[in-house]
Amino acid sequence: MTTAHSYRQPGTVLTDHRFSVPLDHARPDGERIELYAREVVAAGKDPETLPWLLYLEGGPGFGARRFIGRQAWLERALTEYRVLLLDQRGTGRSTPVNRQTLPLRGTPDRQAEYLSHFRADSIVRDAETIRPGLTGGAPWTVLGQSFGGFCATRYLSTAPEGLTAALITGGLPSLTATADEVYEAAYPRIERKNLAHYARYPMDVERARRIAAHLAQAPAELPGGHRLTVEGFQSLGILLGGGDGSHQLHYLLEDAFVPTPAGPALSDAFLESARGLLSFAGHPLYALHHEAIYAQDPATPTAWAAERVRAGHPRFDADKALAGDEPLLFTGETIHPWHFTTDPALAPLRETAELLAARTGWQPLYDPARLAANEVPVAAAVYHDDMYVDTAHSLETARSIRGLRTWVTDEFEHDGVRAGGPRVLDRLLSLARDEA
Repeated sequence: MTTAHSYRQPGTVLTDHRFSVPLDHARPDGERIELYAREVVAAGKDPETLPWLLYLEGGPGFGARRFIGRQAWLERALTEYRVLLLDQRGTGRSTPVNRQTLPLRGTPDRQAEYLSHFRADSIVRDAETIRPGLTGGAPWTVLGQSFGGFCATRYLSTAPEGLTAALITGGLPSLTATADEVYEAAYPRIERKNLAHYARYPMDVERARRIAAHLAQAPAELPGGHRLTVEGFQSLGILLGGGDGSHQLHYLLEDAFVPTPAGPALSDAFLESARGLLSFAGHPLYALHHEAIYAQDPATPTAWAAERVRAGHPRFDADKALAGDEPLLFTGETIHPWHFTTDPALAPLRETAELLAARTGWQPLYDPARLAANEVPVAAAVYHDDMYVDTAHSLETARSIRGLRTWVTDEFEHDGVRAGGPRVLDRLLSLARDEA
């Protein structure tokens, strides 16, 4: 481990840490990669007297949030913890994976093999590798948001001795569901979010249809070379899973067109906003690995599950909607083959993505027997009708983990740990301590 000099932000002292870990933990003497994590301590507190809290960000593919001062849940955490914001492998400053770095691995075959080591199992092994050097061997508390909660569930399955407690927000995965089953459950939820949006903003029905019809005639070229198709426009529905996402989508749609000498055209402002929302340049691992996080049957590839399952939900077919008078339905947290032809950040990785989709040999991520005998205090916020993580799947898992306490709420959407900040974390800590 290497540690840089500490520095300050309002109310906090930050310290950068770098670690060397095996690429493949089954081969500890093989290739190594570098991890980065940022330690945050409240100003005026002695870090050596504080227990550690490890934060695992949602994703996959996102580095830990770059807080300024004591934002969001950090305000509560810093009252009693020394917080470690870990950039999971392949994200942020932890040996990032993208179109620029992956060619260093060689052929698409080699890139796909390399990426097979970037799931929750490896992330947990990373955490256990770095923990002793930071804590002196003491266990720590883990806070997992969304995919970070998937990682926390893996942690409980394989290394519970490393945990004092596990706090999970919007991130209890199904222990057994296949990728196909995940998306079969997802599309009805996404449809409900669409209908709720249109009930709130009925004027958006015609606006969305008009934009889709325009794109059906001529896909738009976005800044940076991104190509906006009807399917890409539909994927803006990913906003509908956030607390203010419906409002963001409404404001985006209302200013889509401007008059020009050649007639109405999609405005530069709309196209730039759409590019910012749709580009995977900052998190390509999300697109590459999104279905692999559900792969647990060694004999079965994910095989573009979201694309295949969508065919069984014809209300999401834009052509059919535009041919009739149905509202256009936006999609949500789904990755499709066309993402790797329309996004310049993903296009060079298309063959690698195809190989990952066809890959077999994925191993189970969770141990139901060990979870049924769990002794670590666990508390989980489960959001009612969460668009990203199926509520029924989460509650089934909650019943399968011994001692887990749930807080089921419709006060927040999937981003509740950000929106609710200190209050959400305080509630989870209280639940975990009641169980302990």
